[in-house]
Amino acid sequence: MPYSLKDKLVVAISSRALFDLERENQIYLDQGLSAYADHQIQHEEEFLQPGTAYSIVQALLDLNQVGEEAQVEVIVLSRNSPSTGLRVFNSIEKRELGIHRAAFTGGEKISKYLEALKVDLFLSKNKDDVQDAIDAGFAAALLYDAPENYQPDESQIRIAFDGDAVIFSGESEEIYKAEGLEAFIENEKKNAENPLMEGPFAKFLKMLSLIKKKDPDRIRIALVTSRNSPAHKRVILTLRIWGVDLDEAFFLGGVEKTDVLKAFNAHIFFDDQDLHVQPASEEIPSGRVPYRSGSKLSEEA
Repeated sequence: MPYSLKDKLVVAISSRALFDLERENQIYLDQGLSAYADHQIQHEEEFLQPGTAYSIVQALLDLNQVGEEAQVEVIVLSRNSPSTGLRVFNSIEKRELGIHRAAFTGGEKISKYLEALKVDLFLSKNKDDVQDAIDAGFAAALLYDAPENYQPDESQIRIAFDGDAVIFSGESEEIYKAEGLEAFIENEKKNAENPLMEGPFAKFLKMLSLIKKKDPDRIRIALVTSRNSPAHKRVILTLRIWGVDLDEAFFLGGVEKTDVLKAFNAHIFFDDQDLHVQPASEEIPSGRVPYRSGSKLSEEA
C-alpha cells in the first residue's frame, strides 16, 4: 500500500531553513543560477551546517522514537533542481536526520505542492514562498537568521506562539490598529464568551496538542502575547473550546517578549510582527507569520 501522510504532522522545510546556505544564496544572487549550481555540485560531499530550523526539525523527528508508528513527517521542499539538491540529501544522511522525502521543484512555485503533500507547516527563508503559502491557506513562517550560541533543550520540544494573527485570526488586531487600545479591550470584554476565529497556525497548534496528549512530557507549548487583562479571558476560553492545553501563557501587555522567550528557551517562536521577531531572533530561532495579501492588516503593514 502507498505510504500515507494522513493523520501525521507534516512539516515542509526549505533547504536554506534547514541548513546554513547563506553563502550559497549570495552566490546565486550575485552570480546567477549557473554559478550556484556549479558551486553546489563541486561541494556536494561537504557537510552543511545547521540552519535556523535545524533544532526544531531534529526535536520533532525525535518524537518518532516513541511508539510504533511515526507521528511527524518532515519533507524538504525546495526550489533547487534535483542535481543541486543532492548536497542537501547528502548532509541529511551524514547527520542521520530522519528525513526521507523531498521535493525539488527546479524553480517552480512551491505553494502548488503544499496540498498534495498534506503540509501542516511550511518554514522557509524565501519571502515570496512564505507569502504564497499563507495566501493559499497554509501555516507558514519566514525564518530569520539563526541566533549565535543558541542551545536547545534536549529533553523536550518547546514552541512559543503569539496569539492574534498567528494562532487566532487578525480580526481583533484589526480593531486595535484601526480604533486603538480602548476599542480593542471593549471588543474583547464584550465578546469574551465568543471564541476567536482560527488563524493560520490554529490547525498546526491543534495537531501539536494531539501529539502532546500522547506523550505530555515531550512537548511544551507557550503563548507569548501582548494582550493583558481583561483581554486574556477570550483567549483562554477559545483554547479550551479547541481542546488545546497550553503549558505556559504570558499576557505581557506591551512588555518586551525577548527575555521571556529566552527564559522559556523556545526551539522556535512564531509572531506576526517584525518588532517582536527581530529582537527574539537574536536569542532563539524565530519566524514571522505574514498577513494574507489584500487583508486589512497587510494593507496597514
